[in-house]
Amino acid sequence: MEHLVPYIYIVSAVLFILSLKWMNSPVSARRGVFAGEVGMLLAITGTLISHQVFNWQWIFAAFLIGTAVGIPIAYIMPMTAVPQRTAMSHACGALAAALVGTAEFYADPNRPKFILVALMIETLLGFLTFTGSLMAMGKLQEVLPQRPITYRNQNLINFTLFVIALGLGIRLIFVPEAMWMFPVFAGLALLFGVLLIIPIGGADMPTVIALLNAYAGLSACAMGFALSNNLLIIAGALDGSSGLILSIIMCKAMNRSFTNVLFGAFGQIQTKAAHTEQRSHRSASPEEAASILEAASSVIIVPGYGLAVAQAQHKIRELFDNLSRRGVDVKFAIHPVAGRMPGHMNVLLAEADIPYDRLIEMDDINSEFPQCDVVLVVGANDVTNPAARTDKTSPIYGMPILDVDKARTVMVIKRSMNPGFAGIDNDLYYLDRTLMLFGDAKAFVSEILKEMPAVKAAA
Repeated sequence: MEHLVPYIYIVSAVLFILSLKWMNSPVSARRGVFAGEVGMLLAITGTLISHQVFNWQWIFAAFLIGTAVGIPIAYIMPMTAVPQRTAMSHACGALAAALVGTAEFYADPNRPKFILVALMIETLLGFLTFTGSLMAMGKLQEVLPQRPITYRNQNLINFTLFVIALGLGIRLIFVPEAMWMFPVFAGLALLFGVLLIIPIGGADMPTVIALLNAYAGLSACAMGFALSNNLLIIAGALDGSSGLILSIIMCKAMNRSFTNVLFGAFGQIQTKAAHTEQRSHRSASPEEAASILEAASSVIIVPGYGLAVAQAQHKIRELFDNLSRRGVDVKFAIHPVAGRMPGHMNVLLAEADIPYDRLIEMDDINSEFPQCDVVLVVGANDVTNPAARTDKTSPIYGMPILDVDKARTVMVIKRSMNPGFAGIDNDLYYLDRTLMLFGDAKAFVSEILKEMPAVKAAA
């Protein structure tokens, strides 16, 4: 059956490409996921029937262990933990690639130079992505501090470690018999992954997740060259290039550069004098918020990470249904970097069965804010801060934001007046047209719904 393997790989590669294509739209995303799953099943089948498998017992043991771990995670994991789960997937994939590279190097270090180059790239990227992804998962899970962890000459130390690791890798390519250097090379790569991520704040996690995805993909692509596996080359290249493109999109959405994201320690709490004085804000009760929403003809809801933390997506769906039955035009404004990973808000709202055509991207919705009666911001912070447009001294100046401050009335559900991931005050909260609704998002929306009598759908 080995002659079938190239054809199976071709079909699998086509399905991977179609999967990426279909996942560009929420309407076809389910089809894209299914295509990717079938493509992966075919890829595994093709590998198992090839001549490269010598020990079926270990293969099936690993298969059973992976199944026993993966299925419960898929069912137990809440949608709010998707970013952490994604980071864990990057860590596992990268570690697998690094371990395969390690095994291949020790099995036969006297390989052609091209193969050794691929092995060094594979293990370097694999190990640093493994620890980097674990650090990202720790920050996302709030096990590690979300603020940047910095120290003196940090970037210089990180760069030096990377150069030393790279130098050892190059040395191993030309002098593979010096095998004692490989554990040092691997250890420095692991350490660099930790030090690369800890100075990055929570505000940049969407970009970091996409970038780690690119690293894991490139590691898999290099593994394909090392193992002479064309499908691995294709899949890794797709993963690496799509992750890189997504990282670029994320940086553009924040008006930031890669170097600023990776080395800027963005997210330190600002202590500018301009923000030390007390500024007044207005707050409202659930009853007052319900009255304002009932009187509106158009409402735009802006979801943020606070919605995810409170798991308020289903209550937001109830509010959407209630307002829609009253004839209110309700839309959702989606910022590219809202939440903790690209598409985080889309996933949460899709879980609550919010209609796809109600989810409007930032560039398309911004022109509608000046005509909107009420904007309800649920847990979003930095992506709604008008300082990005008006304050040239602000760290987020120039970042594209949702123009919620141009609406007639703005209501913000937030636990407190504490700053968001960027560590700066949000000028939106102090505008005359803004009402602060303090409390847990799910609980507060529930209170609003209690003050709004249910309305039957029109016949």
